Amino acid sequence: MTAMEIGTPSAWDVLESANLPNGYRVEITAGKIIMTPQGEHQWKVIPHAASQIDRQLAGHGDILSNVMIDFPSILYGYAPDLAIIAPGAERNSRGRYAWHSLEAVIEVASASTRDNDFQKKFRMYAECGIPLYVIVDPSDGTCTTHSRPTRTGTYAEQDRIPFGEDLVLPLEGREIVVATDGFPRDRR
Repeated sequence: MTAMEIGTPSAWDVLESANLPNGYRVEITAGKIIMTPQGEHQWKVIPHAASQIDRQLAGHGDILSNVMIDFPSILYGYAPDLAIIAPGAERNSRGRYAWHSLEAVIEVASASTRDNDFQKKFRMYAECGIPLYVIVDPSDGTCTTHSRPTRTGTYAEQDRIPFGEDLVLPLEGREIVVATDGFPRDRR
């Protein structure tokens, strides 16, 4: 049993009875509730990648998009663009997956999320031991994979893959390959 399951508050608790508007991504960063509309490039990358990942998981894990994940913090509540859930992972007493259930997180960067994706989420995911963190960046047409998390909030390894090349996700005992040639570039 983890601390989240034995009574540690979740950042999401503050939104328990909130009526949130549809079409907005809601996350909690440094104790602040942040609502942003999903950008066009995010909307196009997420289903393209999710369908490829789901097909390859074939019942050995699950893929979620923009779903609340319980992290060990009352100040940070993230709902990753894509989260790969480990095979056999179970929901906690709140009915949500917790950070230790994640094999990989994929975030699609936008002008409004860059600071969070490249700094705050990077640090949180590494501190939580998320094995693989991928940032898809339509502005420069790359996917950056971060692996071997450290407890000091960094990842020991990094690899950049340009759009058009296959994005390889090394998971526990298997490998997922995502074709990126359909990912849109943000040429603003």
